[in-house]
Amino acid sequence: MVQKRAFSLVELIVVVVCIGILAAIVVPRLNFAAISKHKAEATARKITIDLRRTRRLAVSNAATNTEGFKLKMSGSVPYTGYEIENEDTGETVDTHTIDSAVSCTGDSDFRFGPLGNLTDDDTQLTVSAEGKTFAITIIPATGMIKCSEN
Repeated sequence: MVQKRAFSLVELIVVVVCIGILAAIVVPRLNFAAISKHKAEATARKITIDLRRTRRLAVSNAATNTEGFKLKMSGSVPYTGYEIENEDTGETVDTHTIDSAVSCTGDSDFRFGPLGNLTDDDTQLTVSAEGKTFAITIIPATGMIKCSEN
């Protein structure tokens, strides 16, 4: 007599139910907050890099652009994105969006003159998610940009 090796329907149902019970226990315990914390850090660093880029563009184009460049936050607070704009021509150089899991608040326009200095009073942004907060600060006289975790 030939024996067939297979699982019965009852055995398969029992295994699927056990996997379902384990999944119901494990999934709520996963730490999705850690992912949001990393998004906050990545967003803060990206904005810092783009602020430095905006300042660099203002300095490197000073001979032909006496107005400078600005990084302009878009949307209402908390901001949904930002763009880098040429103040002389009004042309948008670059545009970025901010992840909805990350809250970005603070000043809205950061204008850099041809000498790299900040030409307005906007000096700070705060980026946060899931208890992790970063402060981005600009020193107006020099245009130096600092990102620090609070």
